[in-house]
Amino acid sequence: MQLAALDLLNHHQLNPSQRALGEALRPWVEEQIMPFASHWDEAGEFPPQLRKQAASIGLLGLGFPEDMGGTPCDMVGRIVATTELCRAGLGGLNASLMSHTIMVWPLIAAGDKAVCEPILKRIFAGEAVGALGVTEADGGSDVAQLKTRATAAESGWSISGSKMYITSGVKADYILVAARTGAGGAGGISLFLVPGSSSGLERQLLHKTGWWCSDTAALYFDNCLVPHNHLVGKLDHGFGLIMQNFNAERLLMAAASISFAVVCIEEAWAWAQQRKTFGRTLMEHQVIRQKIVGMIEQVLPLQSWLIDIGTRVDRGEACAGEIALLKNAAGKAMRDSADEAIQVLGASGYMRGSRSERIYREVKVMMIGGGANEILNDLAAKQLGLI
Repeated sequence: MQLAALDLLNHHQLNPSQRALGEALRPWVEEQIMPFASHWDEAGEFPPQLRKQAASIGLLGLGFPEDMGGTPCDMVGRIVATTELCRAGLGGLNASLMSHTIMVWPLIAAGDKAVCEPILKRIFAGEAVGALGVTEADGGSDVAQLKTRATAAESGWSISGSKMYITSGVKADYILVAARTGAGGAGGISLFLVPGSSSGLERQLLHKTGWWCSDTAALYFDNCLVPHNHLVGKLDHGFGLIMQNFNAERLLMAAASISFAVVCIEEAWAWAQQRKTFGRTLMEHQVIRQKIVGMIEQVLPLQSWLIDIGTRVDRGEACAGEIALLKNAAGKAMRDSADEAIQVLGASGYMRGSRSERIYREVKVMMIGGGANEILNDLAAKQLGLI
């Protein structure tokens, strides 16, 4: 059951094309994902053909250049698409199906066209999987301190080191890897496109609290050799390309968190209307009504803030500080809504199979991934001129 007040497609700031995108995606999610969500989560994967289905409706290339195989779309449209995809309450699917979105922009902006264009077309067609390899076990959100190193060799670049917590790291056909090529700090980092078939690359599947149907890996590079033309952008200038990704990633993570919060509210509301205790439905008990209204009260302003920031990003405004704050607020709303929804659902909410139960397990990754809450609070303080 859907609550009209929380349906983003009803938001007054959406234009007709943005609303039409959401209306086109909704039945696809309801028919091709929702009925299978629990099964895929338990299985730890989703069918490979889903990528080609997603590609056929333009989802995989959304927001990227048409001549590269993408589908032109503004940021608000991408927010709408993310919201619809998340209605299945299956965060691992969203993370894995769209893992390429955080690695393709540097390829488009700065990669060797002869190398990258055919690869981008394969990714956007659902024929290949892309992943971003930046995070390291010791560095976490402190990207400037990464230790994986690339050294020039006669036949290309030799990469040695490791990456941790890489989404789609096991299945990825191509990985954009950040490695140190110069001195310490942000100034000595470069980006390299590493084919998944490269010798010297080993992968280890990691087991998580949530996001079960998304493979997450540790990657180990032992003199992993890539050609010279797989350097993406200028030598020692990779940090800036990485940073360009973060605002879009964080904004779309905020959109996902808000959508997951809505899913929890709707599931709790539907249950409260039909579950009876002491001769009355749960919704007839004031304490339950107050819980659900309290959840709505937290989420509604975030939806407007989300669309407002997306609109300003489309106008070319810099909103890094607000995006950081929104992502943190959205993660907290997701956490609170999942917690309250399971309380309303009772024992049935604690059983595997409900959307709220899956979302409850996925809360923390949304408050850590893309920049932990504490890191983003500090970023916001700087961007807003507090320090």
